[in-house]
Amino acid sequence: MAEGPRAAVAGQTKRLNSGAEVAERLEENGHQNKRLKGGADEEGAEDQGKKSPKRKIVLLMAYSGKGYHGMQRNVGSSQFKTIEDDLVSALVQSGCIPENHGEDMKKMSFQRCARTDKGVSAAGQIVSLKVRLIDDILEKINNHLPSHIRILGLKRVTGGFNSKNKCDARTYSYMLPTFAFAHKDHDVQEEVYRLDKETLDRVNKLLSCYKGTHNFHNFTSQKGPRDPSARRYIMEMYCGEPFVRENMEFAVIKVKGQSFMMHQIRKMIGLVIAIVKGYAAESILERSWGEEKVDVPKAPGLGLVLERVHFEKYNRRFGNDGLHEPLEWTEEEEKIAVFKEQYIYPTIINTEREEKSMANWLSTLPIHDFNSSAVEMQANNKNSKNSSDLEGSDGCGDDSD
Repeated sequence: MAEGPRAAVAGQTKRLNSGAEVAERLEENGHQNKRLKGGADEEGAEDQGKKSPKRKIVLLMAYSGKGYHGMQRNVGSSQFKTIEDDLVSALVQSGCIPENHGEDMKKMSFQRCARTDKGVSAAGQIVSLKVRLIDDILEKINNHLPSHIRILGLKRVTGGFNSKNKCDARTYSYMLPTFAFAHKDHDVQEEVYRLDKETLDRVNKLLSCYKGTHNFHNFTSQKGPRDPSARRYIMEMYCGEPFVRENMEFAVIKVKGQSFMMHQIRKMIGLVIAIVKGYAAESILERSWGEEKVDVPKAPGLGLVLERVHFEKYNRRFGNDGLHEPLEWTEEEEKIAVFKEQYIYPTIINTEREEKSMANWLSTLPIHDFNSSAVEMQANNKNSKNSSDLEGSDGCGDDSD
C-alpha cells in the first residue's frame, strides 16, 4: 500500500522536472514561456521549438521591376502585385517565417531600405527582418522566387537594426539611350546616333552642378520652397561612357545622395536633358533651387535602378566589433553584375525599343514653359505648411517612381 503513494509522488516529481527542463530550453531559445491559446497555437509553438531561433538579418535583393507595382506590399490588396508579395510568400514557403508573420509584417520587424515604385528595378536593395536561420536558407528562399527576383546575400545584424533608419546614403543609376542628348535642331536617327565627347563633357558639367546641398522643392510635388525637408544633399552625379546594345547606344547616369524625394532623380535628369537639347538655358538650374516655381520635366521611369545602399556609420560602429560583419557586398559583386546583365539591362533595352518611352517623352519637351516665373508662389507657400511628406510610404525619401 505504501508503494502506491510513493510511486505517485515520484511520477509527479518526474513530470515537474520534465516541465522545468522544457521551460529552460524554451528560454534558451529566446522564447517567453507563455500559456498558449487553442490547439492550433500549441502546434505552432511546438513547430517553433523544433526550428532554429529567430535572428535579425539583412537580405541583399536584386529584382527586375517590370510588371510590378513597386516594392512595398499592400496587405489586403491583391489587385496590384508588388515585389514584397513574392518575397513574403517565399519566406513563408521556405519555413523562414510562420504564416501569420506574412500577414502582419511587423511581427518579423520587416523594413525595406528604399521603396521603389512601379517598374523600377534594383540591384542592391536591402531588407531587414527576423527569420529562423534554417539550413541552406538562401537556396530555399530562391527556390520559391521567380528568376527575376533573387536573394544574393545575407548578413547577421544587431537586434535593433532598421535598414531604413540606419542607411546613410543611396546610389541610383539611370540607363537611357544617348539620342536623348541630341540637340533639338538636329534631325537624328535613334539607332545611328552616337554621343560625342563634347556633349558628354557638357552633360557631366551640368550633372556636377547638383552636388552639394540644394533646395529641390521644384523636383518633387506638394513641397513649398520654405519646406526644410526639400533641402537634400547630393554626393556625386555623373554620366559614364556610352556603350552599344542591340544596335542602339546607351549611357548610365549614377547619383549618390543621402535621400531622395519622390520623382527627384527623374526630374534632375529631365532638366539636364532639356538644357542639353536646347529647350532651356543653363541658368534654369540656379532658378530651380530658388523660391520661384519652375517647370521641371520628369524623365521616364524606365531605366531607373536602385544600385546600392550605404551603411557607413553602422559599419564603423559594429562592422569590426567581432560579432557582426560590415554591411559591404564585395563578394556578391559578380552575382550582382550577372543579374543586371541577365534581367535588368535586357528589360530596359527591350522595353525602350518596343515602347519608345524616351522618344515619346522627348516629344513633350516643347510643351514645357521653361521661362515661367513664380505665379503660383502664394498658393505654393500655403500648401507647404500643410503638405504631407511624399517621400515614399516608408518616409525613407527614396526616388520611387
